[in-house]
Amino acid sequence: MSDMQALVAIDASLDFVGASTAASDAVLRLRGASLYDELGRIAGALLGSPVGRFLPGAGVGGLQGNFQVLRQVVAGAAEQFGVYEVAGRDAYTSDDARRLAGLAHLTASLLQVHSLAVRSTHAYAQMEAQLAHQSQILDQIHESVLTMDQMGYITSWNRGAEELFGYTALEAIGRNILFLYADEDEGFHDSFAEQGGRMMEVRRRKKSGEVFWASLSLSPLRDLAERPIGLIAYLTDITERKQAEEQLHHLAYYDELTGLPNRTLFARLVDQALMVAQRNEAAGCVLFIDLNRFKRINDTLGRRIGDELLRQAAQRFRATLRDEDVVARLSGDEFAVGLFDIRQHFEATTVAQKLQAALDAPFLIGGHDLRVGASIGISVYPQDGSEAETLLGLADIAMERAKQLEANPDRSVAFYSQDMNQGMQERMRIESGLRQALGNGELTLYYQPKFELGTDRIVGAEALVRWVHPTRGIVPPGEFIPLAESTGLIVQVGEWVLEQACAQAAIWQRAGVAPLRLAVNVSAREFTPSLPARVAETLARYQLDASWLELEITESTLMHDFERVTAIMDRIHQLGVALSLDDFGTGYSSLSYLKRFPIDTLKIDRSFTFGIPDDPSDCAIAGTIVSMAQQLGLRVIAEGVETLEQLAFLRASGCDEVQGYLYSKPLPAVDFERCLRENWLLVA
Repeated sequence: MSDMQALVAIDASLDFVGASTAASDAVLRLRGASLYDELGRIAGALLGSPVGRFLPGAGVGGLQGNFQVLRQVVAGAAEQFGVYEVAGRDAYTSDDARRLAGLAHLTASLLQVHSLAVRSTHAYAQMEAQLAHQSQILDQIHESVLTMDQMGYITSWNRGAEELFGYTALEAIGRNILFLYADEDEGFHDSFAEQGGRMMEVRRRKKSGEVFWASLSLSPLRDLAERPIGLIAYLTDITERKQAEEQLHHLAYYDELTGLPNRTLFARLVDQALMVAQRNEAAGCVLFIDLNRFKRINDTLGRRIGDELLRQAAQRFRATLRDEDVVARLSGDEFAVGLFDIRQHFEATTVAQKLQAALDAPFLIGGHDLRVGASIGISVYPQDGSEAETLLGLADIAMERAKQLEANPDRSVAFYSQDMNQGMQERMRIESGLRQALGNGELTLYYQPKFELGTDRIVGAEALVRWVHPTRGIVPPGEFIPLAESTGLIVQVGEWVLEQACAQAAIWQRAGVAPLRLAVNVSAREFTPSLPARVAETLARYQLDASWLELEITESTLMHDFERVTAIMDRIHQLGVALSLDDFGTGYSSLSYLKRFPIDTLKIDRSFTFGIPDDPSDCAIAGTIVSMAQQLGLRVIAEGVETLEQLAFLRASGCDEVQGYLYSKPLPAVDFERCLRENWLLVA
């Protein structure tokens, strides 16, 4: 028993529950030899044996001698942890073996769980170390790297991202990536964001509010099962490169001196506009502008003065044109303009004259009072060509022709087409004459009677402007009214008509003529917020009762800014002035709008009256307008009534008033007054 005496004896004994508890506590608290000693002690105590040992692993070094030893392997499903040995008793029963086997099974389970926990802890520590290592690597690179989940919420943010955007990881992680976007219309969910893997250039916003350009690459972020769980974003600031590209683009396509497009960009823009014009079957024009006397100024006063003159001329041209018009500096003192949102080619002459007028004021540069003019040539799409370079070349030829043919080069304008030149010259002659007519008293008013069908008596008249030319006689309205509208002279003509109509009505009012309404046409250009005040001032100036005046407006007027138009009409209506909707049925006015306007009368356009009663469509339209007006509580007047059959149909339909050549053409004021005093009646 000398070997037995070398072992630590066990004084205490344990039942199985106590042994199980003690073993669990030992596995949790102890490691190595201390654990093995404690497990051996527990086994000895469980079986009441003086000797108890736990031999780790294969159990090498077991007890040797002539005494009874009970052994039990401690093993899990795939691993042997050790061997229990107990000794010191004379004999061990099968019950002892079962209890030791139970303790061994429990110990194996405890050690297996402990081993798994140790391996997991070690793996977690390794993973943490690896992540820390990767984080250090990401923080060392200058590129901004961040990750986000599938909804766009940021999950990681490296030091490069902190330096690029100015947000710390604490500020950025957990927020949606959209807070960095500079463009509000840019969304997170698109095919690129969902699939990733491509490069793109984007604008992003820093914490300071600064917007910058970035090169962005997105790659899918996947889990261990290769399922997509988000995106990895790599961003690099490319602002300097973009600025350099923009500078190169500006140098390639813009004139450095004036900032206007150069010939190359002008040609591209014109060709693009021509494609749109072709689809819309619209007209277009190219104007070639050459400054007169510039070369002399540049040679005499030097390039610095000449350059400033060109800059200021370019500014005047740009200020004269609409935003959609294209203006470019071609070279030297040559400019070009592209007009494509125009209805007819002759409107280009109006623009040309405005550009020439923009140069009338002197240029005050370096103490010098400088004056230049411009000769302008015009080519027309599609008549003259369908490409920018072709139209530009033909406009250049037309400009040279304009310089040669005009006595005053500063007012010289020519089309490339000779036929268009003749039309332009006639148009300019009429426009010039109309301007003189306004100042020379060549305009006069004629009055076309309006008859009420219920009483067959005159209840009003439409005031119509006529131009009495000193040599041509009466100029047809169709020649000068469209021209006045396109040039803006219609505003001055309209002001004159209102003034003269109110003056004449005041004369009849004082002379005791029975009250009637004089209708004055108001163009869309005149229908501005200043109109009600002008009407009120005119009525007050002539002490004219508002019941004498009616304003006729066209449907096209209603198409501009509903709220503004309604406010103007309400103010006019409050004055007591009646409002009539002229040419009804030819435009696009909405019935829902119509019932909200303070309108008193609808006028059936002569284009519908003409086909009555033979054309079923015209009859249906006229009848519908009358019926609708009655339901809205409005009066209806038909213009262009020339036959008894037309009169009979309108009377039967319930139309309230008529006007037309059936009874009277427009009359001078004296003749109209005579028909009033003679109390003319409508033809039965």
